[in-house]
Amino acid sequence: MQRHLVTPRSHWQQQAEEYGFDFHTMYGEPYWDESRYYQFSLKQIEQDLEDPTEELGQMCLQAVDKVVNSEQLLQRFAIPEAHWDTVARAWRLNEPSLYARLDLAYDGTGPAKLLENNADTPTSLYESGFFQWLWLEDRIKDGTLPASADQFNSIQEQLIKRFATFKKEWPPVALHFASCEESIEDRGTVQYLQDCAEEAGFNTIYTAIEQIGLSDKNEFLDSNGELIRACFKLYPWEFMLREEFGDFVPKANVRWLEPEWKSVLSNKALLPLLWQMFPNHPNLLPAYFADEAHRSDSGLWVKKPIYSREGANIAILENGKPLESSGGAYGEEGFIIQAYQPLAKFGDDNALIGSWLIGDNAAGISVREDHSRITQDLSRFIPHCILD
Repeated sequence: MQRHLVTPRSHWQQQAEEYGFDFHTMYGEPYWDESRYYQFSLKQIEQDLEDPTEELGQMCLQAVDKVVNSEQLLQRFAIPEAHWDTVARAWRLNEPSLYARLDLAYDGTGPAKLLENNADTPTSLYESGFFQWLWLEDRIKDGTLPASADQFNSIQEQLIKRFATFKKEWPPVALHFASCEESIEDRGTVQYLQDCAEEAGFNTIYTAIEQIGLSDKNEFLDSNGELIRACFKLYPWEFMLREEFGDFVPKANVRWLEPEWKSVLSNKALLPLLWQMFPNHPNLLPAYFADEAHRSDSGLWVKKPIYSREGANIAILENGKPLESSGGAYGEEGFIIQAYQPLAKFGDDNALIGSWLIGDNAAGISVREDHSRITQDLSRFIPHCILD
């Protein structure tokens, strides 16, 4: 695993605007950064990232099965009791999932270590599946990379294939897509997924989450008053199940992407459960619930809220005292403790690998960089290539 500094393409901003990449710069700071790229060998991709991603994905599904069959674990995962049956029912009906992103610590040597599973509303999808592929094609054309350069990236192809499977199996209804009105990044991610779904044959309709309403039969309606029968929502289940909106989910007759059981996987309580189920697995880090007996008062550990997003409320602890932390409004449901694993470090930058699953298949990676050891929403996206 190497990092190379290069001169950015002269036309990349124009290209980003042309293809609707409206969030390449956020709050005056670069989000997309092609002044560098990461290089992996094919062996590193196949053995250290691709295979472990699929194995970890299957381990996570075993954990879901354990949780939905245990009231004690459902409580431990802070799933609202009123929705235990809803979550379990979606699992037992085998409601399909679309995608997930596993965040991994990996520096090119030794096993990649799972930091968390972004299984409900992972972003950085568009830039992973589409825009970094355009970068690769251009860099080969201009001679920056040799013609033999490749990229671990079948994300778009596999998304379209996955949507095509849904199209065959689901009733002939429109597929709604929803996100929060004010998030440019979320809207861009949803638009990309809409494009993939349309390529697979779906009729798609966008509606803002805030504009979804209820019919007189307590069914969900979009902003035009049309019934919602299938919906991809870039909105977390831990929010939905705690809002008035969520009270109508069990009887509204909607097929959700992601399904309700994803509330188990997008939950940091997954990490100590995996360590209990698969102790000393090479791709896992020791992890415990914060109120369990453990030795986080000695050595380096990371404290994470059971529910948190975009690196919020994370603290790196040394001998029980915070070394580095991030702000936020999470933590009400409790915390877990995970052994500290350093990210790959190049100069002043720490690099996190996001490894994508489409269905059960590993489909590609993203690399995010930050001066901080805690990767957050504005951490820079760096393209990558495979080159031996």
